[in-house]
Amino acid sequence: MQLVEPRPSRPIPIRMTPLIDVVFILLVFFMLTSRLLPVGSLELANATPDQRTEAGEPIPELTVGNDGRVLWEGKGQSFELNELIPALAAEEISEVTLGTHPQTILGQFTQALTRLDAAGIETHWQRQSEQTP
Repeated sequence: MQLVEPRPSRPIPIRMTPLIDVVFILLVFFMLTSRLLPVGSLELANATPDQRTEAGEPIPELTVGNDGRVLWEGKGQSFELNELIPALAAEEISEVTLGTHPQTILGQFTQALTRLDAAGIETHWQRQSEQTP
């Protein structure tokens, strides 16, 4: 005597709805648990070596300070951005190296880089490490 009926020989279809639900739950889980780096600590890793222009003169080094002013290393003068671009044009400088102090806000560096690029000045950039005084 058989107590259980035999299973039919046809294949059982796989239902997709529960599988899709599980995939979406996993997606939400990984999106919520992943760690994104804040924009304020973006590491800029383009250390430009000492370069020279076509005429053999060293490329001027500019450093963006904490207050947004830009220090021209060769001259020892500090400029606002709107004063710096005419001063570079007066010296016929078309290429500079732009650096920052370790505590400089990323927005001020980006603003200086954008203004120099818009003025047609080729800009190499580097971020000073914490150990550099």
